[in-house]
Amino acid sequence: MLKRILLFKAVPVRPDCALLALRLIAGILLFLRHGTEKLFHFHAMAAHFPDPLHIGPVPSLLFATLSDGICSLLLALGLATRWAALVVFVDIGVVLVFVQHLRVFGRQGGGGELVILYMAASLTLFLAGAGRYGIDAVLEGKE
Repeated sequence: MLKRILLFKAVPVRPDCALLALRLIAGILLFLRHGTEKLFHFHAMAAHFPDPLHIGPVPSLLFATLSDGICSLLLALGLATRWAALVVFVDIGVVLVFVQHLRVFGRQGGGGELVILYMAASLTLFLAGAGRYGIDAVLEGKE
């Protein structure tokens, strides 16, 4: 009985539903908070966008727009999920290392814990894929 309670056997394990929830939550939130801002205010942001890799503010903004504005939607849809997750992971990794200088907690943290959560979600989706309820599964014929 204790084992059944500890393992929460009352609710069945559904990995594909979990991947769907992760894709929708992470993808939609990333798009709404960061993607729309970059897509709809690209020209206004281009002049002052950070250039952590010294490739220029416009190329940096283009990559961030690809990540937050396009790949976030691909994650939510489950289309090209592993590629989209890789792009998001790299972009957010650059933010963590070169913009926030690995500061996660404390007064100068600047929301680093949210960056870590986005990185964890994108890494999980890169490793696991979209699951059964994504467009990738339809393309593979697993629907």
